[in-house]
Amino acid sequence: MIGLIAACLTTFGFIPQVIKIFQTKDTSAISLGMYTMTVTGIFLWLVHGFIIGDIPLILANGFSFLLTGTILICKLIYK
Repeated sequence: MIGLIAACLTTFGFIPQVIKIFQTKDTSAISLGMYTMTVTGIFLWLVHGFIIGDIPLILANGFSFLLTGTILICKLIYK
């Protein structure tokens, strides 16, 4: 149960940032280096999940990868 709550909070925690970026098109306060490392780390966790066949790990990191990847792409587009 703790793992499920943690996965939900860390995954869905990116949604407010995505919404704010879509509304304002402002990414000036977002660190390109930090999001590059975050997206890369989440992608590696996703790969790890596939390797070990862990569905919750795949789902949580798959959704996180989409959200953080969206933020990173917006950072590159709206700079």
